[in-house]
Amino acid sequence: MPSMELQSLNDHFGIPGALFFDVDSHGLNRAVVDSPACTAEVYLHGAHLTAWQPKGEGPVLFLSETSPFATDKAIRGGVPVIFPWFGPRTANAYSQRTDGPAHGFARTSLWQVAFAAMAGDDLHLTLTLEPNDASRDLGYDHFRLAFELVLGHELRMRLTVANLSAAPLQFEEALHTYFTVGDASNLSLQGLGGTEFIDKTDSSARKTQQESLLTLTGETDRLYLNTQETVIMVDPQLGRRITVSKTNSDSTVIWNPWAGRSGRMEDMTPENWRRMACIETVNASDNAVTIASGETHTMEAHITVEKLS
Repeated sequence: MPSMELQSLNDHFGIPGALFFDVDSHGLNRAVVDSPACTAEVYLHGAHLTAWQPKGEGPVLFLSETSPFATDKAIRGGVPVIFPWFGPRTANAYSQRTDGPAHGFARTSLWQVAFAAMAGDDLHLTLTLEPNDASRDLGYDHFRLAFELVLGHELRMRLTVANLSAAPLQFEEALHTYFTVGDASNLSLQGLGGTEFIDKTDSSARKTQQESLLTLTGETDRLYLNTQETVIMVDPQLGRRITVSKTNSDSTVIWNPWAGRSGRMEDMTPENWRRMACIETVNASDNAVTIASGETHTMEAHITVEKLS
């Protein structure tokens, strides 16, 4: 980003003692937060939250040290914003197209800063995305996205989709949140017992989780359906409890690549799997969203961190 544009961002949205904008060593521009309540980092590339750490806590989000930071690639870790499809693109009632990158175009698009302000100790930051050449090539020319972040002792993320076309808009979406953990094999996750899920590690077979507490014992890629439940992850090694509650989200994804797959991924190390676990706030598959012309839809994730007593 030319220095004049960076200066304009700081002039319009910078907040002394809380928020400034710079360019990282890879040439990507980002918002850097250091407020009374937390530190955080948000890239305009993908509206990607790569770090959030409440004061007095350790880092909450996982970021792979081998992640690419390039305009044509997604960042590995943090919170990728997934839109308008989850995983590979599939045909639906409104389009038979199946082309395009995995997880859509939002996570590799350049977003614009629209708002920044302090409310008490919380920083409110909003980024927006409108149609661009990449989205138009994929058939998306009449939409608007807004990603609102409330960064403080707690984290709130709101993704709003507006349909600006004359026809209905069907889409999938996700806040694909990677958490830093002490040891993925020593976690327990509560809130998904009795819930149907699609097991991506078993030819997308449909199953129901029988146990009330989920522990990870191998590669895990589960899309839970028709659930609005809060998920609580207990991490005894880091001595903390992470709670993920949500609004207007009917799917939840739990993902960890485990040792075998992690070692085959270009943007993760063989041991990264042990230090991360994803709890994703999603609308996908059976829970894809359809909104009429002129309508909007807002999905929210609310994340809190507590020390274990």
